[in-house]
Amino acid sequence: MPNSSSPTQARSGPRPNGGPEQGRTASKPANPAEAEVLTRAQAGDHEAFAQLYSLHKRRIYSLCLRMVSNVAEAEDLTQEAFLQLHRKIATFRGDSAFSTWLHRLAINVVLMQLRKKGLALISLDEAMDPAPDEGPIRSFGAPDLTLSGAIDRLALERAVTDLPTGYRLIFILHDVEGFEHNEIASMLDCSIGNSKSQLHKARLKLRDALRSQKRPEEQP
Repeated sequence: MPNSSSPTQARSGPRPNGGPEQGRTASKPANPAEAEVLTRAQAGDHEAFAQLYSLHKRRIYSLCLRMVSNVAEAEDLTQEAFLQLHRKIATFRGDSAFSTWLHRLAINVVLMQLRKKGLALISLDEAMDPAPDEGPIRSFGAPDLTLSGAIDRLALERAVTDLPTGYRLIFILHDVEGFEHNEIASMLDCSIGNSKSQLHKARLKLRDALRSQKRPEEQP
């Protein structure tokens, strides 16, 4: 199973969202070659399914690992996600990008596991207004210099791991995996506005966590 890269390796930092969502075309697979492989896999071609597994296993494993922070558990969840895919692939109708649909399957597997472990999940229907101690809300998607600068990767990974589950999930999907808010909303059955709100709050929590962690050279 592949090793997961750190959040700072995946992307240099949050992207501005100054206009309409410009994500991958929602109604088509990523490319014609994948479309042909997907069609064969839906028809029961095991070799084609193995190709889909090879194409997508790294990102699914990366998502699982960042959500559960345990290699063995992430491997098991990845396998379960692809078992779910094998059972349900014939139901994919192309209403969204295949990668979006597959991530939704994987997210459901992960969240079910987290619920079994009794972890509290942040509701994606949470009000968009900031909590009183968060101060005035800033424009969604504005670059955050604390997150996009050269920061200690281990400190960032620890801070991401400590985020509440709902915040962590949207931060990983947007700032690490690179999905647009419209895609995340499709995966999680929430509004684009709620996705942006959760990401904003996740960044606020990360900023505060990183500020509280002094680098070794800053220690007295």
